[in-house]
Amino acid sequence: MKEKPKYKRILLKLSGEILGDKDYVFSEKSLSILVNEIVEVYRMGVDIGIVIGGGNIIRGSKLVDQLHLDKVTADYTGMLSTVINGMVLQSMIEKKGVSTRMMTAIEIKQIAEPYIRRKALSHLDKRRIVIFTGGTGNPFFTTDTAAVLRASEIGCEVLLKGTKVDGVFDLDPVKNRNAKMFKNINYSSVLIKELNVMDMTAISLSKENKLPIIVFNILKYGNLIKIVKGEKIGTLVS
Repeated sequence: MKEKPKYKRILLKLSGEILGDKDYVFSEKSLSILVNEIVEVYRMGVDIGIVIGGGNIIRGSKLVDQLHLDKVTADYTGMLSTVINGMVLQSMIEKKGVSTRMMTAIEIKQIAEPYIRRKALSHLDKRRIVIFTGGTGNPFFTTDTAAVLRASEIGCEVLLKGTKVDGVFDLDPVKNRNAKMFKNINYSSVLIKELNVMDMTAISLSKENKLPIIVFNILKYGNLIKIVKGEKIGTLVS
């Protein structure tokens, strides 16, 4: 008998950097591992929404610093990079025989559907993985905030933030070997301590909507599956 998943509907937040490596914008190895695990979770009967960043292609903040672009223009370039990532991820998931839809917060009709909440819910009810791109469609908001917004709109039970580290730490674990990881932490503590989980807008919105967040290392194959089954992996922010 198949093990029943703990969650019926999840929102998976992926940074663009997860899709590539230090040498390439896209890594076939990283993408294949990621897609295989997403498909396995889907086949457990879980509804999946995905919000993806664009940092492997371009970061708007770097354009502000390096080219002195205005913030609005730079942010829009970042939104467009998430669409490219969404197209790649969509294609690779569909090669596994799983139906998907990509929705954008900024209209690009030749490539994806414009985001409409009712349509997104309909796709999920029809057992399609829905990939949300274009952030919120507005400058000054991160893809983390977009993830919380979409998760709240489509009724997800949890937001799973896949990162390169094992969870939320009191210090930067890359720079400090003595950094301690939290197993559980509340929204207010994250805000007060300004911990590097998500931006403050995203955390505040999660708190307001009582949306739990699990931050975990998605590069460790099996972590996503374990979380969906109810195992305690990473850090729970609630």
